[in-house]
Amino acid sequence: MNQTNQNIPIMFALEGPLHGENWFIDKELLIGRDEACDITIPDRQVSRLHAKIEPIENAEIRLVDLDSKNGTYINGERIKDSHNLIDGDAIKIALIQEMVFFSSDATLPLDIKKMQSRKKSKKLIVDEKARRIWIGDKELIPPLSVPQYKLISLLYRSENIVVSREDIIRRVWGEDEAVGVSDQALDALVRRLRSRLSKDDPRHEYIETIRGVGFMFKNDSFEA
Repeated sequence: MNQTNQNIPIMFALEGPLHGENWFIDKELLIGRDEACDITIPDRQVSRLHAKIEPIENAEIRLVDLDSKNGTYINGERIKDSHNLIDGDAIKIALIQEMVFFSSDATLPLDIKKMQSRKKSKKLIVDEKARRIWIGDKELIPPLSVPQYKLISLLYRSENIVVSREDIIRRVWGEDEAVGVSDQALDALVRRLRSRLSKDDPRHEYIETIRGVGFMFKNDSFEA
């Protein structure tokens, strides 16, 4: 698939498990929960074989619902069988995954192009609105524990800046509980988080210890 071809239609994922991913439509794409699908959405509300996107004559693109249990929606309306897509159509798969269709890469709005660029330039992405984390194109599943998520979010927002131990304890455990939290408890939390991240990316150390001060988040760009 030539992803530099500006004339190929593209499907872009917004809110949902696949947030930020995109697919060029130069062949039929099967959507569903099954791992064999071209677009796999790991959620029980999505049917095993939920829908498909297919090129048809006259360079048009058709979205077909495959008798899914929880439905396929276009611009807020559930479709019964199939629908020919037009530029900018908003799609929802079982109300879990939002997508948008563009007739070519050149028609992507600026905000989506920026999202696309940010996702490609970072190893780890924290989507605080959706409370989801990706390493590369893979979502971190199962999710982190609440303290681990609070820690990675805090460090992520302060990338390449040292965050003190005191500040981390206060913001992860809260003002009321912070007094009773020891350095050993914080070190244990950092170890668990590092271990969890290393399972998905063993080659990169995201959290750097700054002795006597605190911790710093490092998020290198992808190498070609």
